[in-house]
Amino acid sequence: MHKFIETIKKNESEPFVIENFINTNEIKLFQELYRDLPLEINNTRQKIIKKKWSENFYPELQKIYYNKLKLILDNFEMDNPKTKNGLASLGLFQESFMPVSLHVDTGFDFEKIIYKQTLLPLSNEGETIIFKNRFYGCSTTFSINEKELAAKGYNKRSSEHINLYSGKKFDDKMHKKYLNHEEIDNLKGLEIDLVYKWRLGDLLVFDRTNLHCASSNLKNKKLGFTSSTVKL
Repeated sequence: MHKFIETIKKNESEPFVIENFINTNEIKLFQELYRDLPLEINNTRQKIIKKKWSENFYPELQKIYYNKLKLILDNFEMDNPKTKNGLASLGLFQESFMPVSLHVDTGFDFEKIIYKQTLLPLSNEGETIIFKNRFYGCSTTFSINEKELAAKGYNKRSSEHINLYSGKKFDDKMHKKYLNHEEIDNLKGLEIDLVYKWRLGDLLVFDRTNLHCASSNLKNKKLGFTSSTVKL
């Protein structure tokens, strides 16, 4: 459990979207950056390719991105895992061919004041579901599926969320419309806060304590860039 929970809670807010956060030329630069970065992970089980934006790639674009974030987030620091070569990272590119499951990106250092997480869509296909429900433990993928619970990965695997919230059955219509890749019983007690339909140039901002996942509405693939931050 994070040490400074009350301070973390004071900095929490509803999720929000900054329209036209980056312009057309910057979108192209981000897409080129993704192509130029070395592969970090090719997870064939989850059908996702991951690349980390290390400090020695596209330094001018780094300045643009950081300065634009500063106008929105004020006093913050990046808090992303280092690359496999031990370099600092501004965040993670993910090219997904299937929906990402229910999880939270709270990190593993309970001494930090975790803050906001951002999502920069680099494709127009994709939807992200942000739940009102929050979690103050470590980064966790939530599941009631035994195979998923036994899987290895960066996140902890757990079904503890089932006992944290109301236990109320999740809405059947919302499950069918957005989340049929998840077992409905895995969503007990959860309430949707925002369904964000991806749009190139926008930036989605939400708290790292928010449970979230991808929508099941993915026909082909999607590409996005995420950053995690801590509060100064």
